[in-house]
Amino acid sequence: MSEVDSSEVWLQAGEAAANGRAGVVVTLTGARGSIPGTVGAKALVGESGIQAGNLGGGKVEAAVIREAHRLQAEDGPVVQAVTWNLQRDLGMTCGGEVSFLFERLGGADSWHIVVCGAGHVAQALVPLLASLPCRIDVVDPRPEWLSRVRPHLAVSTHGGEDYLSAAWQVIRPHSFVICVTQGHGTDLPIVRWVLESVPEVPFLGVIGSEVKRAKLMSELRAAQLGEDLLEKITCPLGLPIGGNHPSEIAISIAAQLLEKRAQF
Repeated sequence: MSEVDSSEVWLQAGEAAANGRAGVVVTLTGARGSIPGTVGAKALVGESGIQAGNLGGGKVEAAVIREAHRLQAEDGPVVQAVTWNLQRDLGMTCGGEVSFLFERLGGADSWHIVVCGAGHVAQALVPLLASLPCRIDVVDPRPEWLSRVRPHLAVSTHGGEDYLSAAWQVIRPHSFVICVTQGHGTDLPIVRWVLESVPEVPFLGVIGSEVKRAKLMSELRAAQLGEDLLEKITCPLGLPIGGNHPSEIAISIAAQLLEKRAQF
């Protein structure tokens, strides 16, 4: 597969994930024998079959589509590796083996998390969350921090001077929203917009101390937001398990998100 084809697969996979469409990215990771494909080839499998890319066609590609659809239909692992014997497993006359990596995108009902801020805590948190069945959008105006976010199929980053507009575009009524930004001044506009525009979000968390919570609540009350909305804010963010290292904080946040998800 050419680089252009591979790029198209990732482009369409990113668009599908951003819009909540189900799909599976499949990569040919190994081959032995007469295989109609090149190791490293990728394809995006959607509900109607191959959406982008090419895995060689024939029985191998048909088996890939069936396995991708099975992975989409079951509440199983997000990433799965398989190896098939061409004769025994696929009923082909030629001998050999073929290996694939399946990476499932989140569908419309998947767990969606918006991480506002890409600093030290986010750098530790995002890889933890990416190991779970969820989709993650990370928003931050600082390109140097966004570039440090560990690449993952389930993670999209959004930055630039107009990063707040990017946040408005990715936050949905079903999103879990967490604010781990540079400070109160960057948390406040996000929290206020969420409460005013999508108050039905199942979780809105803000990192900080009780002092920061009091300041945040005071300014939101001054902006005429009612107590029913303020009750939706979780601050301080994270379970009280102790520890101030970014990795420890990240674990406490991930645990709290899992706890809250179980309530919905």
